[in-house]
Amino acid sequence: MNDWPEGWSGDNRGSGYGRGSASARPESARVMRQVRRGATPPPGPGPSAPPYGAGVPQQPSYSDGQGHGGDGYDSGYNTGQVYGGGGGGQGPGRQVRDRPAPNWRRRIKWTAITVVTVLVVTTVGTYFWADSKLNRDVDLSKVIERPEAGEGTNYLIVGSDSREGMTDEQKKDLHTGSAEGKRTDSMMILHTGDNGSTLISLPRDSDVEIPSFVGSESGKKYPGTGRHTKLNAAYAEDGPELLVRTIEHNTGLRLDHYVEIGFAGFANIVDAVGGVEMDIPQDIKDKKSGADFQKGKQTLNGEEALAFVRTRYALAGSDLDRTKNQQKFLSALASQVATPSTVLNPFKLYPTMGAGLDSLIVDKDMGLFDLASMFWAMKSVSGGEGTSMNMPISGSVGGNLKWDDAKVKKLVEELKNDEKVTVSGN
Repeated sequence: MNDWPEGWSGDNRGSGYGRGSASARPESARVMRQVRRGATPPPGPGPSAPPYGAGVPQQPSYSDGQGHGGDGYDSGYNTGQVYGGGGGGQGPGRQVRDRPAPNWRRRIKWTAITVVTVLVVTTVGTYFWADSKLNRDVDLSKVIERPEAGEGTNYLIVGSDSREGMTDEQKKDLHTGSAEGKRTDSMMILHTGDNGSTLISLPRDSDVEIPSFVGSESGKKYPGTGRHTKLNAAYAEDGPELLVRTIEHNTGLRLDHYVEIGFAGFANIVDAVGGVEMDIPQDIKDKKSGADFQKGKQTLNGEEALAFVRTRYALAGSDLDRTKNQQKFLSALASQVATPSTVLNPFKLYPTMGAGLDSLIVDKDMGLFDLASMFWAMKSVSGGEGTSMNMPISGSVGGNLKWDDAKVKKLVEELKNDEKVTVSGN
């Protein structure tokens, strides 16, 4: 006797099961009794189905007007899915949305554009900021009777003893004294060209003739009288313009650019770059400059560096030995400024540039690229790719150092023609 409701008999399953074959049906589907949907079958033999409310719940209607009603049985297997729910890999409780693959080419393109834009804006901004800080106070157009220009570029680099802007405490710490005005503690000619760089120190006690000149402030012309004096006296008498005029007159070499730095600026640059490593060849102690060094490698801060480049009384060769120390230090400083740890570190680069540019005095035609070229040339000298020397000296006259005229003439010819320097200095 069958207790199932009419229409639940296994005889009504038919020969097919949805759209799949019998062999493809799941096991549960083959044994599950089915419900005939649609019209109520005519009464037949056997017990009738119990009425609703007699223990069997009323079955839901499958006629929804969407092709799921009628005599056809929709079990959810007609799409090949065991638990129904439509095609396309989606069903009740499961929603899958296709996400487009990231366009990496587009992302890389816009990232590159953004980086390049930031770099360009930063570079341009830095250039105008740095250019505005240069003190272009020296007018070389006031220099008269100048030699003809040669090959390459010649810079006159001057270290002055200017105490401008220094407090009394700084003067004491840096052992500078309190003298008014300013004089030249060091003078160098840096030649750059296709045959390497040459750095030539001009001793401050060099014996030179003061030529005719036009006063930088008064505009008055002063005739030459054949007067001889120390080279640094030319600077003290009428500043950078007369110094340039005097060097050009006594050498025959045209100077293209002028760069000057004072005591405070020099010390500030050294401190901003984090100190400069030097290999000091001997013990040095000089009360006048404040130098107190042991022989060997050591890193000098601004105060110590200034003492080192000013020392002469503790050196056997006095001013000649001092100029050699100045060359070594300036080359080492240029190398330190040009290192990646300084150039690529904005927290070190900008303070260094600020300290240097604030304290430099240059000629009106000096540009940032000229200044950069000068520093790179000094770096090459320290790296052994250039030559450093003193102006050739033949003796002394009246307590001043006399240049070797023959050697100086040959040296100037080689520099003018941008040839490899063969002349040796003291």
